Amino acid sequence: MAEKTEEDKAPSSSQNLTCPLCLDIFDEATILTSCGHTFCRKCLENYDLSHQDLDHMICPLCREVTKLSANRVKDFLTNVTVNALVGLDDYHAKSGGMNAVLEMRPKCTACKRQEEAVSFCQTCNSYLCEQCLTSHQNLSVMFEAHEIVSVQDIINGKVSISHLSEKCYIHKQENKDMFCEDCKVHVCLKCVIVGHQFHKIKNQADFEQELRLKVNDLVQRCATKKSELEKNIQNVELQRHEVYVAVQKLLDDVSLAYSIKAKELEENHQHLVEQINAVKQSFEDDLNVLKSKDRQRIKSICSSITLVANDGLGHLETDSLSAHTLLCEELDDMLKEATDHISAAAITKKAQEKKFKPADDSRLDLGSISESATDHTSAAAITKRVQKKRFNPAFDSRLNFGSISKSNPKVQVIQCVDLRGRMWGMTPYSDDSVAIGYLNAHGIDIIDSTGKQEKYANIPSDMECYDLVFQQDRSLCISTSSKVDKYSPNGSRKSTVHVKCNGCLRLNNSPSDEILIANYDRKVYIYDPTGSTLKHTVPTKHNATSQVSATRSGLIVTSTCNYPNPSVVTVYDRDGNAGKSLQAPSGVYLYAAVDEQDRVYVASVDSKNGNVVIRLYVLEGLNLKDRVKFKRLNLTLGWDWCYLVSLSPDMLAFARDNKLYYIKVSL
Repeated sequence: MAEKTEEDKAPSSSQNLTCPLCLDIFDEATILTSCGHTFCRKCLENYDLSHQDLDHMICPLCREVTKLSANRVKDFLTNVTVNALVGLDDYHAKSGGMNAVLEMRPKCTACKRQEEAVSFCQTCNSYLCEQCLTSHQNLSVMFEAHEIVSVQDIINGKVSISHLSEKCYIHKQENKDMFCEDCKVHVCLKCVIVGHQFHKIKNQADFEQELRLKVNDLVQRCATKKSELEKNIQNVELQRHEVYVAVQKLLDDVSLAYSIKAKELEENHQHLVEQINAVKQSFEDDLNVLKSKDRQRIKSICSSITLVANDGLGHLETDSLSAHTLLCEELDDMLKEATDHISAAAITKKAQEKKFKPADDSRLDLGSISESATDHTSAAAITKRVQKKRFNPAFDSRLNFGSISKSNPKVQVIQCVDLRGRMWGMTPYSDDSVAIGYLNAHGIDIIDSTGKQEKYANIPSDMECYDLVFQQDRSLCISTSSKVDKYSPNGSRKSTVHVKCNGCLRLNNSPSDEILIANYDRKVYIYDPTGSTLKHTVPTKHNATSQVSATRSGLIVTSTCNYPNPSVVTVYDRDGNAGKSLQAPSGVYLYAAVDEQDRVYVASVDSKNGNVVIRLYVLEGLNLKDRVKFKRLNLTLGWDWCYLVSLSPDMLAFARDNKLYYIKVSL
């Protein structure tokens, strides 16, 4: 009885030791660590070949995800237990799939005697014992033309059989020639009646045919796709050549433009040198004139004194005395003439006032590479994109070093815009526009230097905005009383930064797009561009830091602005070391902005007298050195809270209450 039990279990054991992918006995059984399912290592490697773009493997059975290391399938663990079972000496004899069943000398399926089969009729799909084989051969009318093969030939591999119905484990005499789609198992007719009567049942042949059609279709489509991809690979290489040709043309165009511009720059340089030499010669001539005049006076004085101081002064009379008297009077007049001590110094001052005004950095370029806005991805489209790329030479008029002129720095308000509410935050949006954030009026407006206003549409219109900053990819950070929300350019919220705050959070970004946060406390927080990592906490010595900017060298410029008095501007490094603070008188508030050349503009706002004075500073270490004090601006002043930002080397924007001013800077 025990033996029978073991034989009954053998088919089940066979199924447990069969790879679900290749349907054969496990070859180097390998475990997926996430779910524990086992497959042949080779099967997993083949499966992984079609998923090389993923850093994980999805189990073909349960869809669980297993992370992959750099070595991918090679680092998966071996299923030692399964491999040990597969290696048992008698395993292939008892449960080795189709060949193992044949090696076990199957019983005759044509009669009820259960004798050992010696042949197999492929037409009847039945095993035959010796008696059944004799009857089969003698009843020529009924079994004529049936194909009969020897079981020994099948075992030796000389003959293969196309199909062999597997016997039911429960009903030993019944073939498992049905398939239950609900349970996904092969069953016999009796099993259908007993346990699967309400399930969806298919004939074994239909089930196999259906799968075969699907597989054949996939095989055909795979062959077609493979051929198509191979042709596409050839096309990619053809397009690669076209890309190289197009790119080489761009390089040739740029080289040509460079040679032209270099020649023009050399000519411009020569012209400036000649202009400076002319200026030098002019001042040289003026100084020589002064020198010549003084030498002439010395000569006149020496001649006169020679005539006047002769040895015969005691004998002078009549005409001689008159002549001597006249000479003395002329000499006396010459001596009374004031010596010109200031003309030479004036010429020097005039020369010193001559300044070289460099052309704007943005004006010195060769041109740009442009293309159409369409996003193409195919090889031909990539080639087309490359071919559409054009080198646009810069205008000839923009190519120069600068000019020699007298320095006359000034600021001028070129536009005043009425805002639709009280400004709470402001940030640059482009070289000639800013974004204004509103709290009570809600939302954000984009306003350019011509006065054109439009509402920023990619956030809810009723959003309250304490402060804001746009990053280089047009992601938008908006602060509230205790957190900063980051939005993608299309308006979806990407992340949130929570910061303890004594007031509303004030924002800015560094040239590398770090997020800077001031929280009206003795700290400045510096987050990475994503807002997920706090990189630095910079301690400050003033307890109400309310605005913050960053230089390209990494320094932090802070303002305590309108609270408390005195208002100060201080420069820190990222370790909290500070330079000497700029300090305003009582009732005057300071607002700082850093431009793209790391120069610092500071607006001094005098609410009592209703004026704004802008000063330009340069950095010397952590200290601010006063470079230019511009003339006072008479602006309409209201609420104390202000904002100053630099849009370009020659453009500032200043906002206060419900007014926005665009200020042109000339240095």
